[in-house]
Formats: sequence, structure tokens, C-alpha cells
Amino acid sequence: MLVDSHCHLEYKGLVEDQDAVLDRARAAGVGAFLNISTKRSEWDQVVETAHRAPDVYASVGIHPHNADDHQDLTEEALYQATQDPRVIGIGETGLDYYYEHSDRAVQQRLFRLHIAVARRTNLPLIIHTRDAEEDTLAILTDEMGKGAFPALIHCFTASAEFGEKVLDLGLSISLSGIVTFKNAKDLQAVAKTVPQDRLLVETDSPFLAPVPHRGKTCEPGFVRDTAGFLAELRGDTLEELAARTTENFYALFSKAVRP
Repeated sequence: MLVDSHCHLEYKGLVEDQDAVLDRARAAGVGAFLNISTKRSEWDQVVETAHRAPDVYASVGIHPHNADDHQDLTEEALYQATQDPRVIGIGETGLDYYYEHSDRAVQQRLFRLHIAVARRTNLPLIIHTRDAEEDTLAILTDEMGKGAFPALIHCFTASAEFGEKVLDLGLSISLSGIVTFKNAKDLQAVAKTVPQDRLLVETDSPFLAPVPHRGKTCEPGFVRDTAGFLAELRGDTLEELAARTTENFYALFSKAVRP
């Protein structure tokens, strides 16, 4: 069994044929899915899907790209959204200085708001970071000093040094299809060194289809290809890596009920 720890089932490319997308993934051995929200208008959708499909779970949060549009979000509103039994994570949230779609100060304030709710609920924080390693690490270090909270870096593409430091803070690392790309040698080197009890796999579908599906709409079932690549890279069998990453998912996202 595999788990796709990060997918966007409500996004164009998947939502139009969502049931078939999920059935294809199940046929590929995917036993659970975490459906991620990126703005408040998606919260009801991801929760509704999770209530309809018992192997699908939901997260609630605001992507840094959308921070400017959610400046009125309160900690209490996010907290209340986490109380649904199918919501098992918070995010995705974080910092993205590559596209600069939202003001950096607003991104940082909302990131800290999400952290406060993660600490309050003990639900894992799902972190997006791009071209913002220094500030992401500074905020995580500062906030961990106020009280620990569970978290992971999703779709990890950062430096080895950043990886070491977030692991030291107790975070987990999730790898997407990017690790299968030919030009991802630095990421592949990091992927070999992630402790086996801190590693998760994801698709980030409908984006970032792994080899051999590059150029296609990514689907949750493609997590099997990423897992197979990682297993070979790390000297494991697919079965071993699948078992470990599945165990890690349920250990981190402890609100999820393992079948």
C-alpha cells in the first residue's frame, strides 16, 4: 500500500473525472490520499470529497500565493475549520518568494497563524517553501522555540543544508515526482539521506508528473512511479519503501484512521 500525501483533487485536470482518477490510483496500490486546499474557497470542497470517499482526507489552509487575498483570516476561523473529523492537516502554507504573488510580510504573518493552529490542534503543518529557505527556517526555528508542533516540508526541492536543519527541528520531508527528473541530481542526493522514519511520498497532482509520465496531467496513481524510483535510489524494494512511507504518513497524520 502507498499513500499520496499531497494531491489537489479539486483542481482542473482531476476534478472533472475525480472518481475515475481515484479508482486508477487504487488499482495502482494507493490506499489513502490527502487532498490539499490552497485557499478558503476550497475548504468545503476538500472536506466534502473526504466525506464522500473514506480513503480521502482533507487539509485546510492558505497557500502563500493566495496570502494577499486572505489578510482577514483569523486563527479562530482556521481552528474551527480543522474540527471536521476528515481534516487531518493544516496547509498548505509557507513562503514563496519565487513568484512574489503575495506580499512577503503577509505571507510570513499567515504562516505564523497556521503554525499557531498546528500547535493548538497537534495537526501537522504542510509547508510550501520556494526561494525562501532563510526566512522559512528562521520562522520555524523561532516558532519551535515557543512550543513544538508537527510539520513536514512538502515537495522538497531545497538545499541539503536546509534539509538537515528542518530534520533537526523534527520535521518530515515529502518527495514528489521532481526527484525522478534527470536534472534533479542534487535533490536525488538529498533523497538518499532522509532518515527512513521521516520520508513521505506525494504527487502534488495535477502537477509535476514523474518519469515516465512527464508532460501528462499528474494523477495520484503516479505516486507509485516516484516510490519505485526512490526505492531503487535508496537501495530498497518498492514494498519496503511503500511500507515505511505509509507508516510514516499515519504516524505524522495521526488523526487519519489506518484501514
